[in-house]
Amino acid sequence: MKRVLGLMSGTSMDGVDAAVLETDGEVIAAFGPSAFQPYTPREREILRAGLGLWPEASAVAEIEALVRATHARAVAGFAGLDLVGFHGQTLAHAPRGRGTHQAGRGDLLAAEAGLPVVWDFRAADVASGGEGAPLVPFFHFACARFIAAEAPVAFLNLGGVGNVTWVDPRAVGPEAEGALLAFDTGPGNALIDDFLAARTGAAFDHGGAVAGRGRVEEAALADLGDHPYITRKPPKSLDRQDFHAWLDRVAHLSPEDGAATLAALTAACVAEASRHFPEPATRWLVCGGGRRNRTIMAMLTQRTNTAVDPVEAVGLDGDMLEAQAFAFLAARVERGLATSSPATTGARRPVSGGRISRP
Repeated sequence: MKRVLGLMSGTSMDGVDAAVLETDGEVIAAFGPSAFQPYTPREREILRAGLGLWPEASAVAEIEALVRATHARAVAGFAGLDLVGFHGQTLAHAPRGRGTHQAGRGDLLAAEAGLPVVWDFRAADVASGGEGAPLVPFFHFACARFIAAEAPVAFLNLGGVGNVTWVDPRAVGPEAEGALLAFDTGPGNALIDDFLAARTGAAFDHGGAVAGRGRVEEAALADLGDHPYITRKPPKSLDRQDFHAWLDRVAHLSPEDGAATLAALTAACVAEASRHFPEPATRWLVCGGGRRNRTIMAMLTQRTNTAVDPVEAVGLDGDMLEAQAFAFLAARVERGLATSSPATTGARRPVSGGRISRP
């Protein structure tokens, strides 16, 4: 077993999650300590300004240095590590176009940290015809085994974008046919965050309180089922900005009604996603910041008509699950094991993504 530190900075761009996992890349032996390294408001502005940029853009050098420095500070807080999994900060994601771009050079981080670093997790999957996302499903399979699930469960991550993994823990392994189905569902918290930032200056809807005081304008959601992303069969993935035009539909609403309508959009996209499952999930387990939004969680229960709980209900850490996932994936990359498959990203075959840089 290796003691691996996973690092994740997601589409919410609030900071770096860092978590230690003891694993061989197949099973979870133990969960270790974790920490959060926040971005300052000014750093978040710099990162937001970089959304949509590709590596050749002049502004990317500053962003890369910022991302790497923040991650290096996170790594410095841990001892006794064998390996680091470094996701970087996604600036652009167009798997059927330019590809995918995560700012942050793992080779330089390895030199600074004095540890081997696995990075650039998504590029090999895209090169193999995959979406490059989501990459967490193989870890979700290990989590389902860890919690001793006996029937299909759905892990829903609500960060800036929502993504789901349907897991059948009865399968032989994550690469097995029928073991997994994974894809992005639609907006997570990003639209609500952007809407409230513009209207009230708030960074997010704490606890879903603003949305909880509003009324959903159902007319704004009336044609959601016909949206080209919703109708497209998985595997599939989104860029943070792909549903951004939906903000125009709520621009005339009060902050409360707009937040409520966008929360309903998140929940409705999840409900639509469940139609693609091979068989119904017996339970939804939610991680990411969205699990703290009580309004979204209530809407999910109503729209899916299934038990919906934060992952803490089964002893997992909803704040650190993605960071733990990249620790798990780093261990798999070091062993040459697959990190994605046709059922999770649409790649032509199971792919072991990621590069290893040693100090």
